Amino acid sequence: MDVNVLIPGLALVTLIGFCVLALMGKIAVVERQKDPSAPKSTLAADKSSTAAPADV
Repeated sequence: MDVNVLIPGLALVTLIGFCVLALMGKIAVVERQKDPSAPKSTLAADKSSTAAPADV
């Protein structure tokens, strides 16, 4: 396989992979924002900053 095809091909596959992972993460965040029973972040205005973090 020629290097002129291999390097751009690998770059394109990597870029597409990162885009897919970013979209999956965005979908997960939006779903969590819509869930009223999800624990709030300690950075939220209506949550105590001394409480345990939501991710732990």
